Amino acid sequence: MSGGARAVVAGWNGFIGHRLVDDLAARGYDVARVGRTGPEGRWNDPRSLARLVDGSDLVVNLAGMSVGCRYTDRNRDEILRSRVATTRLLHEAVATAARLPRLWLNASTATIYRYALDRPQTESGGELGTGFSVDVARSWERELFAGDLPGTRRVALRMAIVLGGPASDMLARVARLGAGGAQYDGWWFQHRRYRGIGEEPTGGPVPIHHSHGRQKFSWIHIEDVLGAIRFLDQREDLEGPVNLTSPNPSDNRTLMAELRRAVGMPFGLPAPRWLLEPAMWALRNESELVLKSRWVLPERLTSAGFEFRWPQLAPALADTVG
Repeated sequence: MSGGARAVVAGWNGFIGHRLVDDLAARGYDVARVGRTGPEGRWNDPRSLARLVDGSDLVVNLAGMSVGCRYTDRNRDEILRSRVATTRLLHEAVATAARLPRLWLNASTATIYRYALDRPQTESGGELGTGFSVDVARSWERELFAGDLPGTRRVALRMAIVLGGPASDMLARVARLGAGGAQYDGWWFQHRRYRGIGEEPTGGPVPIHHSHGRQKFSWIHIEDVLGAIRFLDQREDLEGPVNLTSPNPSDNRTLMAELRRAVGMPFGLPAPRWLLEPAMWALRNESELVLKSRWVLPERLTSAGFEFRWPQLAPALADTVG
């Protein structure tokens, strides 16, 4: 990467964004940050976006309200709007640029795939799921890949749960409190928080699976997120959806056992769903975080030769929450 090239990082003011800005600057990029209050570009000022994107080398969009909340109607609408609207604004800036950016990396989520216990989900053979989280991801990626942008390579970063951030911190808190046993799915009252959303809503009743704590847990260390972004920056042959997940997914029982070990808690009470749901209400989160079986593999990254620095769960947890 030649010195002085500009990288635009939108939605930079989160734990991934802060780390990414520092990493890009260390690699010699002139980094411009876009957010509600800037500092270099603001969402309510499309001209500032157009000015920054025109002539930039790299655009990375991480914008979107955190999903670490209860899926109230207000939060559901904002989770969708904050992803689609910001991606649309960047799309307009890229499409009208006199000098288009070489690469546009846009956040997405590995939760786009279906609940899977039978086989792993990959970019080539994975099946998309249904319901609120999946519909948000579909709408997000649809906005990214809309239309023709000749000269700009577009990649959707289908990220698994990132260790070192809010999700793993919350699970570590649970383990430290002695409630770090496996989480078991089962019957629960039906509600409408997981219903579909967007232009083509999908999904029906709240899914119930009797996975006995064996639901899969796909994850990635924050340093491997940054490493994958560096790798994608250099590999001009990679575009479209790319799974950002460790090649060694775990399951819920193993995850919670390793968390207990990492935080030094010798025991952990198991949580059947009737106990888990009130706890997640108190934590202002949703049980989907730990009950959905996410079995996702980074087929495209590994096929292209990317080497994970943190491929195993135990040392990754020890580094991020221990």
